[in-house]
Amino acid sequence: MIVLKLGGSVITEKDRPETLDGDALARAADAIAALEGDEDLVVVHGGGSFGHHNASEHGITTTAGTHDASAALDVHGAMKTLNQFVLGRLLERDVEAVPVHPFSAGRRDAEGNLQLPTGQVETMLTEGFVPVLHGDMIAHAGEGATVVSGDELVATLARALEADRVGLCSTVPGVLDGEDAVIDRIDDFDAVADVLGASEATDVTGGMAGKVRTLLALEAEASIFGLEGLESFLAGENPGTTID
Repeated sequence: MIVLKLGGSVITEKDRPETLDGDALARAADAIAALEGDEDLVVVHGGGSFGHHNASEHGITTTAGTHDASAALDVHGAMKTLNQFVLGRLLERDVEAVPVHPFSAGRRDAEGNLQLPTGQVETMLTEGFVPVLHGDMIAHAGEGATVVSGDELVATLARALEADRVGLCSTVPGVLDGEDAVIDRIDDFDAVADVLGASEATDVTGGMAGKVRTLLALEAEASIFGLEGLESFLAGENPGTTID
C-alpha cells in the first residue's frame, strides 16, 4: 500500500498563477502508469500555482479561515481544475484514476484536527481504482473554511490506510544539507532543523520543514525525492531522503 504525494511545485509553474507544468505532469503520469503488480496506490497532489495563489489572494491559510463562499470556491475551483488535469493525464495512460475532493469529504474540529473519513477511499482501492486527492478547502469549526494541505492529507491517509510506504515527489532530489547535498536519512528533526527552509514561491501550507515533521510522525517509511526518482520509488527503491 503506497501513498504518493505529487508536489504542487512539481506539476505546476508555482510562481505563475494557475499555470500547469505539462511536461512534468506527463513524466509523473508515465511513472505511475509503469507501476507493476497489484499494489494499492493513493495519489495526493498539492496546490502549486492553482490553490496557493488563490488562497494567498484571499488571506486563507491552514488556520485563518473564511466565511465567504466565493473565496472558498475560488480556491476549491482552482484545485478541481488542477485535479482534472492530473486525472486526465493518468486516464490517458490507462490508470484507473478517480477524484476524491476533501472539501466534500472531511472537516476540522474546533481544535483544528483534521477528520477525514476514508471508507470511500478503501472501497475505491478494493474495486481497483486509484483515488486521487488534492490540497483543498475544508470546513473548519469556528473558522468557516480553511486550507487542508496535501501533506496533511498524506499523513492522515497513511495512518488510516496503514500504508507501507509514503513518497513525496518534490522539486529537489531530497532534503538538502547546507552544501546542497542530499541527506540520505533523517530520524531526528533537531539534527536537520538548521538546514530546512521555507518554500521560495507562494505557499500557505509550509515548506520542507513541515514536510519532514509530518513524515517523522508516521509509522510507515517515507521518502522525499525529485521527479527523476519517482519511478524508482514506485519500483520499491529508496531514492532521495529516507525519513523514519
